[in-house]
Amino acid sequence: MARTFSNDFSWSKSRHEKLQECSRAYYFYYYRSWGGWESGAPNEVRELYVLKKLSNRYAWAGSVVHDAIKDALLDWRAGREVEPSKVEARALELMRKDFRYSREKGYRTQKYRKTFSGLVEHEYEEAVPDDAWKQNAETVRSALAWFFASRWPALARGLKPAQWLEVDAGAEFSTFTLDGVKVFAIPDFAYVDADGSPVVVDWKTGKARDGYDEQVLGYALYVSQRYRLPLEKVRASLVYLNDGVEHEVQVDRDAVEGFKARFAQSVARMRELLVNPATNTPKDESAFPQTEDLSSCTRCAFRRPCGREAAAAKVA
Repeated sequence: MARTFSNDFSWSKSRHEKLQECSRAYYFYYYRSWGGWESGAPNEVRELYVLKKLSNRYAWAGSVVHDAIKDALLDWRAGREVEPSKVEARALELMRKDFRYSREKGYRTQKYRKTFSGLVEHEYEEAVPDDAWKQNAETVRSALAWFFASRWPALARGLKPAQWLEVDAGAEFSTFTLDGVKVFAIPDFAYVDADGSPVVVDWKTGKARDGYDEQVLGYALYVSQRYRLPLEKVRASLVYLNDGVEHEVQVDRDAVEGFKARFAQSVARMRELLVNPATNTPKDESAFPQTEDLSSCTRCAFRRPCGREAAAAKVA
């Protein structure tokens, strides 16, 4: 029997940020593109769905690194050996295949791999210098090199089976409920340390920015709820792979209460945009105005259906 999907209301940090940046893009991403994967979907909906699945080159590099580290962690968890040079070689070869597939816009005619659909730079034929693409590959290479030279491989290999909690378990698994709302929170790595404290880790290939602490606070709440562990014992770390920096995020009462307050405000704003919150039915498109910041449009996959493609090109 075919699986039936329903567009239920939920919350995630990425959803919150999408609404903050542009409510029209939020509408396209979470509502108007819904069902675009179906063979009988209207052309407009299908087009929005194709565009929704595209990423930019920076997010792509991060995804390749995350997938490579995920595979290494799962190998160590299973007691298998990992050769860093082979991991790096596989990642770079994968990027070459991804690049060719995206450049030829294969995402419009054929299925590829689950965690990559194509690049917005190719969809809009942006003039990206060869050096920029090479730097993207170097970001992946240097992030993996630092990771394998860091303390994390030895830590992972030394964990007992009962200490492993999760390794990027995916959206179908990593959810919890907060104030009656389904929340997506997918830590890259979660384990219990030698002192019995649960630890959540998020790998980053970019620079530190506002919002990252909030993201891992959500992971801490998730781990505490799913595994019935005391929240005050959870530790949270942001690991900036390309800078070789680890940042521990405070998980204390004030931080958690602040997160919950901002979460409630975000949910309220999202629900204001619904005709019927019970069915997650959005208001008309006019209730989701375009951003006035054209620089955001230069990064947006929806700039064409939004009517901002020409304006964005002038700003870029």
